[in-house]
Amino acid sequence: MPIIFAPINTQLRVVRIAADDKTKKRLESLGIAVNSSITVMSSGGGSVVCRVLDGKLALDRDLSTKIFVV
Repeated sequence: MPIIFAPINTQLRVVRIAADDKTKKRLESLGIAVNSSITVMSSGGGSVVCRVLDGKLALDRDLSTKIFVV
């Protein structure tokens, strides 16, 4: 499921990133890669705030529909 529909405060695993190579490399540098752990902290209006590694990231609607988690 896209991360935009993921439950809040549940540790999830990234299974696919449906973006171009440039975007994938940027996300990897921020800690979001296939098989990485991610926790959604809040979601509203299409944007998602998530915890990755030791930090927090805000993802816009466009990007949050391209990151798939289980």
